[in-house]
Amino acid sequence: MAFIVLVGRLLHQNPKNHGKIYALHEPEVDCISKGKARKRYEFGTKVSLATTIDEGFVVGMRALPGNPYDGHTLPEALEEVAILTGRPPDLAVVDRGYRGHGVSTTKVLISGTRLGLTPKLKTLLRRRSAIEPEIKHMKTDGRLPRCPLKGTFGDAIFAVLCGCGHKIRKILVHLRALLPLILAVLCAAATGRIRPANCYLVAGSRCSA
Repeated sequence: MAFIVLVGRLLHQNPKNHGKIYALHEPEVDCISKGKARKRYEFGTKVSLATTIDEGFVVGMRALPGNPYDGHTLPEALEEVAILTGRPPDLAVVDRGYRGHGVSTTKVLISGTRLGLTPKLKTLLRRRSAIEPEIKHMKTDGRLPRCPLKGTFGDAIFAVLCGCGHKIRKILVHLRALLPLILAVLCAAATGRIRPANCYLVAGSRCSA
């Protein structure tokens, strides 16, 4: 019965209708305007992504059904970051699509801002483009463009899993970089060049959400 209702909606909808059906097997699919000449539209569910400024670790990722305006989703994205990290972010760097966000508790830098910026804030603003490679890796390595799960609940789960997988891959990259140092310390301890009690492995990292 539900399928017949969907077919009826599909047959009677016109190009200017709101809430149109683009796929019978996934009625929740939205038409997302990209604003690019080579690809004007995409069909699917919008996903919000938040990463740290320096390392690019994912600290927030969620599906946004209904194709909402980006600026209206920023409070929810910052709330998720605060829940996952244990503290609200002091600074958020976003693109121009987030204008009119209405966030007052966190300082928000929007791409293209020129006035009233210190040299440090200008450097942080230039780091916004670093999130684009992270999105590209999620699409190519994390299979983000194609969700195999059903419905909006499946979209939400798949978005979180893509973020977790991307974070695990970045951690493995850092561990591979530390592997030669770990092996060198173990070999030195095994040959008696240094006593194991004096072996320390220290790694420093700075994250700013």
